[in-house]
Amino acid sequence: MGEQRPLIAGQEGNSPLSRGIIVIPAFEEAPRIGGVLRSIRASGQPEEILVIDDGSGDGTALVAGDAGARVISHPFNLGYGAALQTGYKYALRHGFEYVVQMDADGQHLAGEIPLLREPLLLGQADIVVGSRFIMVSGYEPGFARGLGRLLFHWLGRLAGIHITDPTSGFQALHRRAFELFCGDAFPVDFPDIDVLLLAHRRGLRLREVEVNMASSPRGSSLHSGIMPIYYVYKMMLSLWVSSIEERRAKDAGPDL
Repeated sequence: MGEQRPLIAGQEGNSPLSRGIIVIPAFEEAPRIGGVLRSIRASGQPEEILVIDDGSGDGTALVAGDAGARVISHPFNLGYGAALQTGYKYALRHGFEYVVQMDADGQHLAGEIPLLREPLLLGQADIVVGSRFIMVSGYEPGFARGLGRLLFHWLGRLAGIHITDPTSGFQALHRRAFELFCGDAFPVDFPDIDVLLLAHRRGLRLREVEVNMASSPRGSSLHSGIMPIYYVYKMMLSLWVSSIEERRAKDAGPDL
């Protein structure tokens, strides 16, 4: 695929910043979502803000709406990936050129959104991942999460993806990327290295930028019970299926 043109200020009478949207999936985040939204506005980010309330029962949608965000509510909990995809589909339907996605718990810092946005505006990348691990920092992911990151970083390198923080949910996506993720191949539960691999296979350009992150104020259900085993199994299966599909495509050769 050819190089994309940068999003040029003044094109079609609009600033490129007016054509971006911040998508925040949220489940049971009423105590935290208001602070996250206020921090975004206090940091001067110009994008529209969309909160996807994934079937919360604690008033998350009400708090987000009172804080000035546009809110879409799922009737029941569908999963993190499904919430993200709802945001992508909204952005696609309403003509946005890029999406910045961040978590609702305050882990991602609003003041660092421009670091992710800039490579998109300059036409240098289709997906920009905010990484905690490009340089040594004080961030401590915990043993299980750190081990998983190292595993998927290694697997990603085998597949040609050089991303130090493949599990980061702090990302910016050009329209070409989130349009791809609106399809059926996007997972409804835990989109991580598998979706980065999907984008890489489709010729989209991935880039990392260094960011700081706060520790999550609550534990993740992904790292409790049998979920870590399921997560590793799912990611390994996704990578294996993708490698088979790529091998078949190469064996088939170019279309005549």
